[in-house]
Amino acid sequence: MTVTDEITLPTEEELTVQEINLSGPALRAGAFHLGKACEFENNEFVLCRNELNDARACIKEGKAVTSCALNFFRQVKKTCAAEFMQYVNCLDKSSPNQHFVPCRKTQAVFDKCVKDQLGIDRPPYDYYARVHVHKTDRPKPKVEGPTVYEDATPALPKDIEKPPAKYGSRYLFLW
Repeated sequence: MTVTDEITLPTEEELTVQEINLSGPALRAGAFHLGKACEFENNEFVLCRNELNDARACIKEGKAVTSCALNFFRQVKKTCAAEFMQYVNCLDKSSPNQHFVPCRKTQAVFDKCVKDQLGIDRPPYDYYARVHVHKTDRPKPKVEGPTVYEDATPALPKDIEKPPAKYGSRYLFLW
């Protein structure tokens, strides 16, 4: 994307938020529950990005996603820290690709703790592949119609007679 004088970029202060300082295995361990806990904020952000096609207009929604994730991991740390760290260590050390399969027992312990303490069920594996309807209060953006050019070449009239095809059918796929 090229930047011109008409484009205003957000300031450093607008973009600065507290980061989530967690490792890959920790994010992977909490991913299913995090996705369920912050589903509304994530959907708002994705909807904003897709509708407006401008990341600068969705900074507020992006900050809400980060804030939700921080709050989720703070709650996990407060209530299920031991179970979470046991699951993270298992994911980190049991396989080079952090597969879930060797860690099903520690996963079950963490899932039970999150369900009991935070009230969040682990969603089924196909949950995020299903179609979900997202209800939002954001106004629907105006849809631009097709561009109409004044000097466009006019189309051929519909009632004009076409000469027969020189070498057979015009529709090659129908033979």
